[in-house]
Amino acid sequence: MSDKVPLSSPTVAAAAKGGTDEPPPSTTAPANGGAKKTHLYNPTSRPTYRPQPHHRNRPRRNYCCCFCCWTILIIVMLILLAAIIGTVLYVLYRPHRPSFTLASFRIHRLNLTTSADSASSHLSTFFNLTISSKNPNTYLSFSYDPFTVSCVSSNGDVFFGNGTLPAFFSGSKSETTFRGVAVATSSDVDAETMNGLRPELKKKKGFLLKVEMDTRVMVKMGSLKSKKVGIRVTCEGIKGIVPKGKSPAVANVFGAKCEVDLRIKIWRWTF
Repeated sequence: MSDKVPLSSPTVAAAAKGGTDEPPPSTTAPANGGAKKTHLYNPTSRPTYRPQPHHRNRPRRNYCCCFCCWTILIIVMLILLAAIIGTVLYVLYRPHRPSFTLASFRIHRLNLTTSADSASSHLSTFFNLTISSKNPNTYLSFSYDPFTVSCVSSNGDVFFGNGTLPAFFSGSKSETTFRGVAVATSSDVDAETMNGLRPELKKKKGFLLKVEMDTRVMVKMGSLKSKKVGIRVTCEGIKGIVPKGKSPAVANVFGAKCEVDLRIKIWRWTF
């Protein structure tokens, strides 16, 4: 009969239970009265795994940023260069609009007749004009289509006639004059127009007229050409009188001013 060994020793008890030879954790309080320390394994105390970010795309991003910056810089430099060239050319060429002058205005016929019953009125006119065109530019030339010339009252209510002006080319620093431009009409007028026109024709100081000319023009500067655009020339301040007898009446054109309504864009210039 074997003797039983007491299991009072912690090491012997652990060995008997099939455990390891490691001593159990000490439960004795520290001598200095500090907190108890434990050496038990806690599976939840592991630090959480956090994958580190990859930096393989940084070089590509740097290349894209450099490319965008250089592209923007080149575009800005091209815009500045174009603006400088345009300014220099504008100073050298100095584009100006063409000018027109109404040199003379002769009224050969201006008859306003009314029927016996005052039911209708008839207007018959024939005017003879001299028109000059001047190109003040040194390096620009103008190519005009045929003009349509109209003569109306100062307020535009009465139509006195129309005519045409042939197409022509106006070179640099040149002047073109057209004589004998005929403007005429033979048309019926209503009672309201007749009642407003008859007192005007009886004025001793004359009645006011204006001439309107419409066409299309193309501008040339060396090898550069603009698109054909509309142009209107309006000459106002003409004082006409009714002719007496067979001699034509000469209208006063000294105070007449011709304005050119033209907006042309050639390259970067608009004038």
